[in-house]
Amino acid sequence: MPTRLERAAPAKVNLALHVTGRRADGYHLLESLVVFTRYGDQLHAAPAEHDTFSLAGPYGAQVPRDADNLVLRARDLLRRHFGVDKPVALTLEKNLPVASGIGGGSSDAAATLHLLARHWHVKAGHRDLAKIALALGADVPMCLAARPLLAHGIGEALEPVRRLPALPLLLVNPGQMLATPDVFAALERRENPPLPPFQGGGGVAEIVRWLNSARNDLEAPALMLMPEIGIALKALRSEGALIVRMSGSGATCFGIFETEGQAQAAEKAIGSRRPEWFVQATITTASVEAIHNG
Repeated sequence: MPTRLERAAPAKVNLALHVTGRRADGYHLLESLVVFTRYGDQLHAAPAEHDTFSLAGPYGAQVPRDADNLVLRARDLLRRHFGVDKPVALTLEKNLPVASGIGGGSSDAAATLHLLARHWHVKAGHRDLAKIALALGADVPMCLAARPLLAHGIGEALEPVRRLPALPLLLVNPGQMLATPDVFAALERRENPPLPPFQGGGGVAEIVRWLNSARNDLEAPALMLMPEIGIALKALRSEGALIVRMSGSGATCFGIFETEGQAQAAEKAIGSRRPEWFVQATITTASVEAIHNG
């Protein structure tokens, strides 16, 4: 019998996000430096007599179970693409807040594609999976890669990033959902300067210096819609983060720290004051070149 398989669905963090325009079809043009963390959701697949989908984890109750669920949509698209008729039992351990700007649903969908390609033993090349991923949403292809990337266009044009070290950071979410369409609707200016040239760096301080020359254009409209984001940013600053910023369309914010120990200490301090918040210390995945050089 096939064994139970599992796959991590890491949090996606937009270290910088510039909105540079808008297409005629309404999609916004973006430039973003994207990284993935060691912390995230977990997806499990097991043989079954009929399809099932179970939810677990602290945020499982917030996940939709209907046709809008990206895990189920990824399962069904992969099945149709390869003509698979075998049922599967899927379990999503939801550790990341829902609608929080750190790519939880998109990462779950990407993990589903990877996991079921293994589970069903289909010969799925990167091009096949990337095509299915794009049909699921602009963020899913980058989550399929799950490595440091520069994203362009609507997020579908991806460029691997060189010389990006692992970054200790703290994720903080004030415990409220923020819908991405609402944030874009509140954006006052859609034609903004692009990202500054990125050459990578040998350490955290170098990356922070570059980030100080970049921004997240969605932070201001998100703050207007949810003032609690400002409280989260202030909490991160108070714990000595080298730089603080909101990720994606919010409401999750991050602070980069010099060491993992400092990020963990900040997690303990903020978590004790705000037990109702999502507060998680983690570390990002370095680029391949940075890993080899390290």
